[in-house]
Order: sequence, then structure tokens, then C-alpha cells
Amino acid sequence: MKNVYTCFPQGKFKVLTMSYDDGKCSDERLVEIFNKYKIKGTFHINGGLIGQKSPTGNRLTTEQIKTLYKGHEIAAHTYTHPTISRCPISTVALQILEDRKILEDMVGSPVRGLSYPNGSYSKEICDMLPALGIEYSRVVEETGKFDLPTDLYRWKATCHHEHNLIGLAKEFLSLSKSQYLYMFYVWGHSIEFDKNNNWNMIEEFCKMVSDRDDIWYATNIEYVDYINVKKNLKFTAKGDIVYNPSASSAWLNVEGDIIEVKGGTQIKLF
Repeated sequence: MKNVYTCFPQGKFKVLTMSYDDGKCSDERLVEIFNKYKIKGTFHINGGLIGQKSPTGNRLTTEQIKTLYKGHEIAAHTYTHPTISRCPISTVALQILEDRKILEDMVGSPVRGLSYPNGSYSKEICDMLPALGIEYSRVVEETGKFDLPTDLYRWKATCHHEHNLIGLAKEFLSLSKSQYLYMFYVWGHSIEFDKNNNWNMIEEFCKMVSDRDDIWYATNIEYVDYINVKKNLKFTAKGDIVYNPSASSAWLNVEGDIIEVKGGTQIKLF
């Protein structure tokens, strides 16, 4: 019997994903940095607050949003950013659905991700999300580790960018045991870089982690979609044949050989 491991696209064993909230104008500078270093981000936006002006940072307009986030993911953050665990559950449903409608009209595709406004959620809310078309949601708790999420509706990041970002990046880059899968997930608000005058930190981070052969750079929903493809693989009892019923490719490591299993195909592994 040979060892067969599932892995990330192109046989990579590490994934980096970034998540930023509120759709403030400072996202323009952050996206510019991400694009420079080919880092992918997920941006959570409140559809009812688009274009709002505020002393704490103006929000992007509809036209800005339509063009800025190309190549990244736009996800929900509720319509008006309430503390949803204190709201009637019917109101929470409306907050999410109205947000989705507005964002989907802008991007022209389903919006399937969420981050909880003010980090507020409950079991009742989590249980409702699949019926609202939401496939994952990020919380504000952090792990300080590189484990893959076990609950996508209570998805914890590795860290907020203010919490030992560079130190954790060095640790992440040093990981070399390819028999494991690792995730580095960073979250925050781009306006914090203006407030704390530390744009140099996120640029240093992106430069450190960019262009690595062992890292897959993904949005939140790209990770979720790939994990679903991976889970749907069908193996024989001997593990020597695999069928991929999904439309997208999956990747396997078979005794050190990286094998692509294209969507809709069945192949013999050994």
C-alpha cells in the first residue's frame, strides 16, 4: 500500500489567505500592495453603508468597489454592521440577504462568505447561515497557529495583523514537513494601517511571503471550494484508483509524486 496525501493546488502544502473588513477607502492602498506581491484577499463589505463618509474613514463607492477588488473576493459583512447576536433572528437574516443582494449586483456572481460584524454571533445564527447561501464566516478569535479550520462557520484566523504578524510569518515560512497541511490566515481593517501609521509592516509581510513555491495564495472562498473538491474525491478500497466527480482539479501526493486529478476524470495512481 502506498501513501496517498491530498494537497493544495500544484501539490503545495501551505496556504495563505487574508481577510479585511468594512470596505473603507484605505482598501485601495491595501489592494495595491496585495496586487504588487500577488497576494489574494477577501474583503467584507456592508452594502447599506457603501459611500458613507465618516471621521473614522470614508467608505468606498459602488463604482470604486466594482473595479478595485478584481482578482480578490467580495464577501458579506451584513447590511448595516449591527451587533447581530442582540438582534431578532429574522432581522439577522434580512441583514445578510440584503447585503448579499447589493454586493451580488456589483460583482455579478454569488456572494457566499461572511465575517461577523463586531465579532458577534451565536449558535442560532451559525445554524441559519447555510439556508442564507453563506458557506463560511470568520470570527475575531485567533489561534496563533497554522491549523486548518474545523468549523467554517466559526472560522478563526491565525492572527490580526497587529498581533506578531512578522514573527508568525517567519515561523510559517520555516515549516517544511509536507506530510501536513498548513494555513496562515490574517485578518484586520485596512483603516488601522492609517491609524497606526504602519503600512510598512503589511508591505514587509507581503514581500516576505510572496512568490513561494510551497504556498498557495487563495481567497477565503477559493479555499472553501477546493476543500469541497478534495472531500468529494472517490477512492477504491486499495487506494489505487481515484475518481474526481467535481468540475475542478484536485491534487495528490503519491509517494512524493504530485498528481493532478482533473475534474470529471478517473485515474490509476499506482
